[in-house]
Amino acid sequence: MKAISYYSILCLFISCSWKDKTSQNEWQSLFNGKNLDNWIVKIHHHEVGDNYANTFRVSDGVIQVNYDQYESFDNRYGHLYYKEPFSSYHLKFKYRFTDQWMADAPRYTYRNSGVMFHSQDPRTILKEQDWPISVEFQMLADAGDGQERPTGNMCSPGTEVFFQGKMDPRHCISSSSPTFQYDEWVDGELMVFGDSLVIHKINGENVLEYTKPQIGGGVANGYDPAIKIDGKPLTEGYIALQAEGQGVEFKDIQIKQIGRRP
Repeated sequence: MKAISYYSILCLFISCSWKDKTSQNEWQSLFNGKNLDNWIVKIHHHEVGDNYANTFRVSDGVIQVNYDQYESFDNRYGHLYYKEPFSSYHLKFKYRFTDQWMADAPRYTYRNSGVMFHSQDPRTILKEQDWPISVEFQMLADAGDGQERPTGNMCSPGTEVFFQGKMDPRHCISSSSPTFQYDEWVDGELMVFGDSLVIHKINGENVLEYTKPQIGGGVANGYDPAIKIDGKPLTEGYIALQAEGQGVEFKDIQIKQIGRRP
């Protein structure tokens, strides 16, 4: 008989405990399919609200990260934030990469993007801050080199998490998902329970679980020191779509708020 992990038992408990609460809430669309109303842009080297070179735009009912008006990338890491924070919720979205990639972007950004969550308020991000203090649902695709490249991973700019019962020092933790072609639509899901449990899903399958997201660690630079309080539990935060030199599209972005664990 296959061993059942502590995390699987916890997930089962959570699913049962919150069944009645989740059924009382409706799915809410975060993207209206027409424009970027209710979203806030923040791009490295630019002030909050400056959508440099129309990086984030809507075309044919999808949100695009598009670099056709760029001459060079110049480390303009960008994020598009929904206007309000969330604490415990189920988030669903679809994504796929395009064939557009900025050659002067770091190599690791190739066919790489993400959805940030439990992020700091975009209005607290300084002009020269590169990454928001947040947790990332990292999205990857086949890089054409024959190497496995799972998606739905976890990365932690300015944060830390517990994995398999202990604080994990890695900046990124790989999921158990297969590798997908870059132009294939993939279903991503996040189940976030405040500062307790986080579950990543790809095409309906659980691919990663971890606990206790909190502020800490490195990677993020140029932030206001008053914001980065290491060890502070992340009970809520903003959701953002990432732009880091690779073209990508998002659609069908929906959220259902759910109850915290009793």
